[in-house]
Amino acid sequence: MDTLNSITEFQLLKIGSYSLTMGILLTVLFAIILTKLILWLIEKIILRNEKLRKLEEGNLYSLFQIIKYLIWIVVILIILDTVGLKLNVILAGSAALLVGIGLGLQNTFNDFISGVILLFEGTIKVGDILEIDDDVVKIQRIGLRTSEAIDRDDIVIILPNSLITTNKVINWSHQSKKTRFRIDVSVAYGSDVDLVLEILKQSALEHPDINDGGSLNARFLNFGNSSLDFELLFFSKNIFRIENVKSEIRVIINRKFIENKITIPFPQMDLHLKSNDTELNTK
Repeated sequence: MDTLNSITEFQLLKIGSYSLTMGILLTVLFAIILTKLILWLIEKIILRNEKLRKLEEGNLYSLFQIIKYLIWIVVILIILDTVGLKLNVILAGSAALLVGIGLGLQNTFNDFISGVILLFEGTIKVGDILEIDDDVVKIQRIGLRTSEAIDRDDIVIILPNSLITTNKVINWSHQSKKTRFRIDVSVAYGSDVDLVLEILKQSALEHPDINDGGSLNARFLNFGNSSLDFELLFFSKNIFRIENVKSEIRVIINRKFIENKITIPFPQMDLHLKSNDTELNTK
């Protein structure tokens, strides 16, 4: 026992009346390890709880993040008190310094506040597909300051949270599991309009991702300058890779047009040459 007391009371650092002992250091390390263990158990409980699993994965992630940050705040305050650092004294003694730091790091603080809003509000969740500044990304992680997303090229993008909360953001996953998309098609004048409309619907249904024929719609839009313009409307759950789906449907449309001898026009221009009669007569 005397040996244990001598180890825990061994001074590692002494500044004036303050001393950091081995016992304090061991207590801090134990608190950190215990906190990590508690968080690990909470995460396992949340993921395995049948009632909680009825929530979406993004909601579970936000719930765990909120619990984690609250626990760490409490633990850090306890550690500071254990070490002997009084938070009110520190804040009072460094008020001017904190003001300067706050002005210099106001964007960072804005990101922190935005992260708290994202986690508590729940309008943006992990797994959501967002359109930000014409870029389509899928949210992988929401942190306090930044969020991680992946774009359609599988490139990881680090997004400041303030970018999500202050900019115009389209959440493709927010309203429903499937979204309507469109493909524009033009054919040559003289084509059978009814046949073109039927081919557009058949081409969409031929794709494995499109299985709801009732939601399909093909429309004759307009008489263009050199073409008849059509539009194919369809719903798909494959929102993040929708450009691949569109490309594959276009391939099917093109094949069926060739089979049915329907021509896709290209812009044409008539060039009229006018001779200079006055110049020819003088010669």
